[in-house]
Amino acid sequence: MLKYKGKSVFIKSSQYLQWEEGSTEHKARWLSQSNHAPPKRIVIIDDTITADEAYRLANAGTSMLWRGDYHNAKQLIQALQRRIDRAEQRKIEKAEKKAVQDAHSSKSSSGSQDLPQLFHKNRLAQSQRSRLLGRLLLSFDANYQLNLRRAPEVSEACEAAFGDMNEACVMSFRDLQGALGAAQWRKKGVPVKALSISVHPHYGVFAPTRQEYVQLLLDAPLPDSCKVAYDIGTGTGLLAIVLAKRGFKQIIATDLNPHALECAQDNFDRLGLSNVQLQQVDLFPTDAPPANLIVCNPPWLPAKPSSPLEYSVYDANSAMLRGLLMGAKQHLADEGEVWLILSDLAEHLKLRTREELIGWIEDAGLKVKYRLDTEPMHGKSQDESDPLFAARSAEVTSLWCLC
Repeated sequence: MLKYKGKSVFIKSSQYLQWEEGSTEHKARWLSQSNHAPPKRIVIIDDTITADEAYRLANAGTSMLWRGDYHNAKQLIQALQRRIDRAEQRKIEKAEKKAVQDAHSSKSSSGSQDLPQLFHKNRLAQSQRSRLLGRLLLSFDANYQLNLRRAPEVSEACEAAFGDMNEACVMSFRDLQGALGAAQWRKKGVPVKALSISVHPHYGVFAPTRQEYVQLLLDAPLPDSCKVAYDIGTGTGLLAIVLAKRGFKQIIATDLNPHALECAQDNFDRLGLSNVQLQQVDLFPTDAPPANLIVCNPPWLPAKPSSPLEYSVYDANSAMLRGLLMGAKQHLADEGEVWLILSDLAEHLKLRTREELIGWIEDAGLKVKYRLDTEPMHGKSQDESDPLFAARSAEVTSLWCLC
């Protein structure tokens, strides 16, 4: 079995940040989960700064290197979030007022035509929020030693997220929070009720908090032979675990993300699974026997990812989905099947049509054998305050059996 031991998948290159503090020049390694470039403007701040002043600096594109109490930095982040929320609410109210005015004009457009624009505006707002909150920075000595008052021990979580660090470094407070949160996910695990197990996500690997598709995989009739199965884009390895539970003799799980491969292997080891092989490849495994079953839960929304973690959600131009469909036939054994796990949220958002999906399936020489559907159970599908509630509440997740 392959166990990928590499680290630092999110650090594209060794970038450094330089700043002047007092009369001293400083230089440190720059770390960014989203691969943002090192900030160009930095000011030193501490507990004396007000939230309003920090918000003004963040909006002006200035990053702030924190020299105060650790817990006061957490409070500052929360205060910045409240100010961003208020600004976003004012924008929403302004847009609603304009919509009422447009409703009385001939230029008014239908709600369905507005959905793609609303989706992209919502993504832009999320990106802007992330950048603003990411402007509060922390500096670390070698081995992620954080020398702030009341700071917790963070070196283990940072090493798991970013790899070994034998020099000083700087990252955003939000990225540190992400690493600490990921460490808790990894320790406690995410319960999978349908299997009575837990899976343990690693940093940079999408946690399977939405699990309605697991029951679909358990309910789907198995193909005639259960010798070989592929799990394409394995992530935490959850789909491969389901296949093992259902009796497949040999399972080959693939992913390009080294963090995902390490995570999946960890989960297989925890469960004592010895019949799953891992390959770091794009889509289909190499030097593998034909598959009786190919399973894939690709990113559901055709949009450009803005960070490595978003590759689990967004698939620019549906490239992975189309690549999977076009290549599946040549990797299937006789009477083999493809189980495609896919939400129709993109259709409700008018980002992709059902006709396009069916066309891609037919162009790949595949046909739909059957489809199993389930309704969403996640919180956003019930949240009427969500700007995309109309689409989310109508969402259906399906297992498409193709042959």
